[in-house]
Amino acid sequence: MSSQGMNRREFLKLAASGSLVAGASALGTGVMVPSGLWAAAPKIKGPIKVGYQAILSGPLAGYGEMHKMGAQLAVEEINAKGGIAGVKVEMEFRDSTTKTDDAIKNARYFVDSWGADYLAGVDSSGQALALAPVIEKLDRVLMFTHAATEKVTEEWVFKKGVKQIFRICNSTYHDGYSAAFLAKDLSAMNWSTVSPKYEYGFTCWKMFQDTLKKVKPGVSFVAESFSPFGTTTDFRPFMNSVLDTKAEGLYSTIWGGELVTFVKQGKQVGLFEKIKQVIFPVGAAMDVLEGLGQEMPDNIWISGRYFFLYPNNKENNEWVARFRKRWNHFPAYVSETGYSSIYALKAAVEKSGSKETKALISALEGMEMNSPAGPRVFRKEDHQAMYDVPWGKTKGDSKYPTIKIMGEMKLIPAKTYFARPPFEGAGSMPPF
Repeated sequence: MSSQGMNRREFLKLAASGSLVAGASALGTGVMVPSGLWAAAPKIKGPIKVGYQAILSGPLAGYGEMHKMGAQLAVEEINAKGGIAGVKVEMEFRDSTTKTDDAIKNARYFVDSWGADYLAGVDSSGQALALAPVIEKLDRVLMFTHAATEKVTEEWVFKKGVKQIFRICNSTYHDGYSAAFLAKDLSAMNWSTVSPKYEYGFTCWKMFQDTLKKVKPGVSFVAESFSPFGTTTDFRPFMNSVLDTKAEGLYSTIWGGELVTFVKQGKQVGLFEKIKQVIFPVGAAMDVLEGLGQEMPDNIWISGRYFFLYPNNKENNEWVARFRKRWNHFPAYVSETGYSSIYALKAAVEKSGSKETKALISALEGMEMNSPAGPRVFRKEDHQAMYDVPWGKTKGDSKYPTIKIMGEMKLIPAKTYFARPPFEGAGSMPPF
């Protein structure tokens, strides 16, 4: 590991100070460790209902199944130990598709028809932005477990005061800013992108460019192509526009089944031989690694919201073992975020003594929790969870014959690249 992240003691010390970043390492004020987390068991009328939605159809359907595995395992574990504050947890899982109307319909169904106490899931940034004003009216906590747009936390939570929104997964800050810190130390001096043609693809590419040109003088950006999201089956015209420029680096936020197709077609046209450095911010997704198997090229830099081999500690290793025993499968990053979203609910209810939305918000703001991905803190200002996620170079390993794994790993600590409050003005954006 070439960079050191925060160990638990350092993380808690920073959190307890109320600011995870001061000067070059600031993440903002208000990130406090909650006191009295394990208060006396409250009396709550059960059950506690969780409405969870993710993509279960189309080329990205693998994400929904892996969300479901993680969230369901958490529900099973919690109920086997007596539930939350002595009451049972129930979960209903629905297909969000990739359409904003479907995500909104699901949220309204969960609350108005089914009586959900807590909502979680959502894969698409576009859906997340469309849901924000709806969630305020429905008045339920919505814990995003995949959708990455920073605008839902910066604009809707921090600026507009929609307190019902939280995010437990990493955001575009990791996929854009952190990728630039990674690229700083790579040999490529001119970069290109082929990314999805919607909010997520545009934002991450801009973050990557803005930061890389500051931290690596002389770098240039020679090509950009954006493929229609969820409908592109032939990426070769987009690749050719990059290859024509003789770009040395390729940065792409294509994800899911589309990334599997992209890599296979890229191998056909010699993309990975002609471009020196390739970065896939969501290439560590299990559906991508499994979909490609040994076809995934070596020496590609990948990441995600979590990778099952990091952190290499007792808590994560035991969770991976439990997950594999239950599902005969390695956990995807959405499995971990789905799992941890249910445990965040458990911690909030047990801290506050209530399942009511106002009480859950108060408990979650600034809350520190352990998780398979390591310690997380929900930043009070924008309700974004802070935690470390590694980058790694793809390689084969005889212990994992069906997939490529992260070999060489590099950790860019969250405190290095996360934008910090007040999210505007001088000094609020990386590099600090």
